[in-house]
Amino acid sequence: MSRVRLKSAALVAVALVALVGATVTSGRGALVEVDNLILRADGAFEPRKLPRASFAPLDFEGHAAVASKDGSRPVALRQLVVDFDHDGRLSVRGLPACQPSQIASATVEEARGICRGAIVGEGKVAAVVSLASGQVEVSSPLTIFNGPAIEGRPSAVLHAHFTEPGTQTFAIPVPIERRRGEFRYRVTIDLPPLAAGRGSLSLIEVEIGRRYRFEGQRRSYVSARCSDNLLRTHGRFTFEDGTVIDGAVNKYCASLPSR
Repeated sequence: MSRVRLKSAALVAVALVALVGATVTSGRGALVEVDNLILRADGAFEPRKLPRASFAPLDFEGHAAVASKDGSRPVALRQLVVDFDHDGRLSVRGLPACQPSQIASATVEEARGICRGAIVGEGKVAAVVSLASGQVEVSSPLTIFNGPAIEGRPSAVLHAHFTEPGTQTFAIPVPIERRRGEFRYRVTIDLPPLAAGRGSLSLIEVEIGRRYRFEGQRRSYVSARCSDNLLRTHGRFTFEDGTVIDGAVNKYCASLPSR
């Protein structure tokens, strides 16, 4: 992975050309240290053996952890952009959609009840919050719902419900953009302030996978093939202080023999 420290808007073009450090692509994930910031990110998928030409159902998991070297509250993450390999495929046809407004004030259990048919993944989110008495770590189960179309494109809704240090519920719409080239899909997550700006995301874990039937056919929310023995995930993390960490994680797959 590489990083860019953006000091001001006038330096953006220069910084994007003169990246500091080298991009790390690894089957074991990524570890990046920038000043006082530490980022760990990784992902995996099952099954590891996939058809070379056709698409087969897939389960994907990923996690990212943010910390500081000195133990203080890390700088807040403001945006996460994730690109998924061109050998991946998303299917939402026939899946119910969950409107963010339906679960904007719901607890985890309530949200999962209201939009049960739209659940496509689950996980966990955690954050470090600064209080007058010191720092506390808070967490919430994460639910990923199939969302309504945004400008004709699929979307997801990320839901979390924190009860400490005060009650705060998130129902974040996440557009999913179809792209050309090395990566087929781009997911953009804009993170709102946590705990009135006193909180910083420290962990996000996701497990994504959903099998369902539509019009008599078996379908999978996520599918993949293995055309080149490699599935790539690219991430771009933008932090409140202007730091950008950008890089990819590669995972190897095995092609099943043709029938």
